[in-house]
Amino acid sequence: MPAGAERPSFRRLPSVERLLQHLEASGALGRHPRRLVVACAREAVEQARRRLIEGRTVPDEITVDALAAQAEALLAERSAPSLDRAINATGIVIHTNLGRAPLAPAARAAVAAAAGYAVLEIDRASGARGSRQSHVRGLLRELTGAEAALAVNNNAAAVLLALAALARGRAAIVSRGELVEIGGSFRMPDVMAASGCRLVEVGTTNKTYLADYEAALTPETALLVKVHRSNFAMRGFVHETSPAELVALGRRAGVPVLFDMGSGAFVDLRARGLPAEPTVQAAVAAGCDVVTFSGDKLLGGPQAGLLVGREAAIARIRAHPLARAVRIDKLDLAALEATLRLYRDPDRAWEEIPVLRMLSRTQEELRRAAHDLVARLAPVIGEAAALAVQPTVSESGGGALPGVELPSFAVAIAPRRDRVEAWERRLRRHTPPVFARIADDRLLLDLRTLAPEDLAPLVAALAAAAGQPAAPPA
Repeated sequence: MPAGAERPSFRRLPSVERLLQHLEASGALGRHPRRLVVACAREAVEQARRRLIEGRTVPDEITVDALAAQAEALLAERSAPSLDRAINATGIVIHTNLGRAPLAPAARAAVAAAAGYAVLEIDRASGARGSRQSHVRGLLRELTGAEAALAVNNNAAAVLLALAALARGRAAIVSRGELVEIGGSFRMPDVMAASGCRLVEVGTTNKTYLADYEAALTPETALLVKVHRSNFAMRGFVHETSPAELVALGRRAGVPVLFDMGSGAFVDLRARGLPAEPTVQAAVAAGCDVVTFSGDKLLGGPQAGLLVGREAAIARIRAHPLARAVRIDKLDLAALEATLRLYRDPDRAWEEIPVLRMLSRTQEELRRAAHDLVARLAPVIGEAAALAVQPTVSESGGGALPGVELPSFAVAIAPRRDRVEAWERRLRRHTPPVFARIADDRLLLDLRTLAPEDLAPLVAALAAAAGQPAAPPA
């Protein structure tokens, strides 16, 4: 309260009990749990009290109706699910903050089917207990050519488990140029330390030769480790040892090879005009004992860590006690199995797996889609903003295809009355929320990451942001 100001009177401030009676009459107690209604009523009254103390309002402005509206707004906010559907207009395909890879329709259906009781760990023919790995093990072997396979909850867990099972208490050799950091400040040296193995760095930041690994071999060496730099690129005066070279050295020395691929592609991206990315099949063919990769990056499935390779190594990993702690959930298993089945027909995978479809969309397709979106938006936005189609650049995101720019098209929105930041905030707070990006005082809606089912709610969200009534669905 400002110095010298009179202390406000709280006698006209409605009580919590009076506000509750008003909310009960409006039906709020029938729509929400009583405990939540009481908490929101108390908060509404307390906020009004603070406004009085700080001199931001006067008692006459604080009515029961006003407080009831505030409490209803709090109830709506706290009753809504926090993990809600989102519309991604950023152009970042594998958007970590928006859940990475959106699932294919077949994977979504599989998750719904497995949400209740499911045939998870039971053999329906004999009635005996089975293994949850049976749902994906055969598919992973079929698609990669590996002798054995295992699925866990994410790739960091896959790497940790493999290191703990194969190299705990002994040395694991890795190139200095491959000691990567993944999202959330998780660093490969820290993962290796947590597994109980001893990290042995070889080579330099930019160049590591086969001779560097060979010189570091001792009787204590348990593993040769290669890490694909899936989330950054090194160019110029560089050299790295190939998986095949490491495998040959490992065979001579009797030391297994672990290749952490990170993003884990199952198809040749060059087939659709994208930059080359090593495939899991090539790593298996090179003879790596264990190959680890993510399920929710270039594979386009759910969050999962996948291990494929030679039976002897995978059997040791499968038998490790830590495997139980990092096992995969039934819903992820259902989505993963459905996603893997799509890869039996690569052409079908390119069309039905959203990540692959979005990465491979052509500029002409995106340009047409942008003009179609402008035609739908113009009637609902009216004079509130100027609309234009402009070239832009998308990216893969999610620690895949680092530095690769994907030419795209966006609808650019230039508000005439409000600041562009206000529009971005309204879209973000809409239901469902829309996430876009700002450039040159324009709001950009990148068509690469917009699915057909996003368009109607997107138009409604922009109509609300412009203060216009939404148009009926097309």
